[in-house]
Amino acid sequence: MASPLLALRHISKTYPGVRALRDIAFDLKAGEVHALLGENGAGKSTLIKIITGVVEPDPGSEIQVNGQIVSHHSPRQMQSLGIAAVYQNPTLFNELSVAENLRIGEDGVFISWSARRKAAQELLARIGATLDLDAPVRTLRMAEKQLLEIARAIGRKARVLILDEPTASLSHQDAERLLDLVEALRAQGVGILYISHRLEEVLRIADRVTVLRDGGHVGTFEKREVDRPRLIQLMAGRDLAELFPKTTVPIGEVVLETVDLCCAASGVSRISLSLRRGEILGLAGLVGAGRTELARILFGLTPATSGQIRVDGQAVAIHSVGEAIAHRIAYVPEDRKEHGVIEDLPINENITLPLLRRLNGSWLAEPKEDALAASFAQQLAVKAPSIHVQTRTLSGGNQQKVALSRWLATEPRILILDEPTQGIDVGAKAEIHRLMGQLARQGLAILLISSELPELLGLADRIAVMRRGRLAGVLSAKEAAREAVLKLAMEEAV
Repeated sequence: MASPLLALRHISKTYPGVRALRDIAFDLKAGEVHALLGENGAGKSTLIKIITGVVEPDPGSEIQVNGQIVSHHSPRQMQSLGIAAVYQNPTLFNELSVAENLRIGEDGVFISWSARRKAAQELLARIGATLDLDAPVRTLRMAEKQLLEIARAIGRKARVLILDEPTASLSHQDAERLLDLVEALRAQGVGILYISHRLEEVLRIADRVTVLRDGGHVGTFEKREVDRPRLIQLMAGRDLAELFPKTTVPIGEVVLETVDLCCAASGVSRISLSLRRGEILGLAGLVGAGRTELARILFGLTPATSGQIRVDGQAVAIHSVGEAIAHRIAYVPEDRKEHGVIEDLPINENITLPLLRRLNGSWLAEPKEDALAASFAQQLAVKAPSIHVQTRTLSGGNQQKVALSRWLATEPRILILDEPTQGIDVGAKAEIHRLMGQLARQGLAILLISSELPELLGLADRIAVMRRGRLAGVLSAKEAAREAVLKLAMEEAV
């Protein structure tokens, strides 16, 4: 029997005061897709860093590649052994071209650009991608950047490919194309370690599944041995009987309304929509449909060029974030790392950032700031040793809670959530969903933008569907079904 491409034996990692990994053991075979699952903080990232040579494991840990024990552990050594990782946020050179990114780092004194262009084209063809070799990477869509990363790894003769949340930022169509590529690479004999919180993808694509929890190895399972409820239970260590807890709340008066709202710069056109007190209004649509653009208009980031925004029945002018906050509108954006939290700031300063003027912005306000931040951290169950630790040290789910705390501290009546559970584990998702239900019961009006249809179908009282910057239709909870939403969202819908 052939040796596995990668075998991990007794992998442990200890940091001062923290046991990040405990005795992890599994292997990856040629032509296999092996899913690695676990909640945020389970140890997946640490394990990936060990496999790629970035982090040194504890003594007694053993890594084998093609049956040989790895004695010199470093990123260069692991790369030379055919191990490559593609992360959710691409590690490309944005100002260089596609061709330059594909061939960068090659050895050799003499550079034959014609030969490199030919090799780059062959690489792209191998993975079924058609990219302009001269295009700067900054001009590419996220899906194209993912393909470029994978092509670069294959060009470096990677036989073990680690894909870390590869579809988290992709549209449904782009995600499907990437999964097709994963299947093609498996057929070519590449071993793929696949990390994702999207369990439907895992159950579709994986041959085996390894689950981590709290740094420990829960088990490795053949796909036929598990289903979605079982995987959730294995990851969380508890039954999440209701991942999308439906909240029955009396729906109140209209608090936010748009009338023929347009923004030439963002392509949003003639949106007429209402949002009521205690309601969770889902906003669906394909990537590029205009959902985030609408949220930015409502929050004053991209002011409307025509139409009206009404709050409590009165037309209001919202041309800035300050005006939106004055009308008690809050917005938790999609990109948590870029716009949701400032990772280098501690938790308390992140939470109170919009309130500095109210808190006087001086050292005299520090006790108030700490008390307010501690209150929200406790209410939202932020898991951290202290509110004074840097936000970057938190898991994705806890960072999202900090981002949410920041805007809840402004005491909003209207809360816009843009992809609030993207890239976080099932346990953290359930906590965010329960929190949304609590906020609705308190009378907040919630606009929920999500690319996950189960999330919208499970939580929303109504679902509004956008297509190409326009409102394609609004469905009640009874009318809403996967097929009905997709029919409105697709280009060919009437």
